[in-house]
Amino acid sequence: MELKTARLTVLVDPAKKKALEALCMRQDVTPSQVIRRLIRDYLAEHGVTFEPSGQEDVEKDPAGL
Repeated sequence: MELKTARLTVLVDPAKKKALEALCMRQDVTPSQVIRRLIRDYLAEHGVTFEPSGQEDVEKDPAGL
């Protein structure tokens, strides 16, 4: 799981946004969770690997101190 975050602004049609929000509510997930999953899947599909931000800090000091 990522420990740091960055903001990504995406412009979408308002009707699509409303439909996404309604579907997410029915599935008990947030739109952000869905978008993060889509990004992870897209990267994996194209063979792109990455180390989640903040992981290097945890590996150095697992207690987070």
